Amino acid sequence: QVQLVESGGGLVQPGGSLRLSCAVSGSIFSIYAMGWYRQAPGNQRELVAAITRGGSTNYADSVKGRATISRDNAKHTVYLQMNSLKPEDTAVYYCNADPPNTWWSWGQGTQVTVSS
Repeated sequence: QVQLVESGGGLVQPGGSLRLSCAVSGSIFSIYAMGWYRQAPGNQRELVAAITRGGSTNYADSVKGRATISRDNAKHTVYLQMNSLKPEDTAVYYCNADPPNTWWSWGQGTQVTVSS
C-alpha cells in the first residue's frame, strides 16, 4: 500500500520561504504525475502545483512565480519550494498523484502558517 508522508511545514513570516517534502512509499512513484495540494480551514482541497513523470510543471495562478515543484524519482520524493509566502498561503499541504489516486490514502499533511 502506498504511503504519503509530508514534511517541512512550519510557521514563517510573510515574505519567507519553505521547502516541503513528500516521501512516497512503493516502487510505482516514477510512473505517476504528482501534485501538491492544500486545504485551508473552511475551503476545499485545491491543487497548487503538479509535475509530470517527465518533469513538466504546472501551477495554480495563486502560487505561480512563487512556487517550484520538483521530484527525485530515485528517492521517491516530491518537493515544493515556496517563496514570498503570503498569509493566504496558510493551509495544510498534502501530496498525491495528479489527479489524486483513489487507492492512495491521503497523508496527514504538513501545516504551513504564514503570520507575523
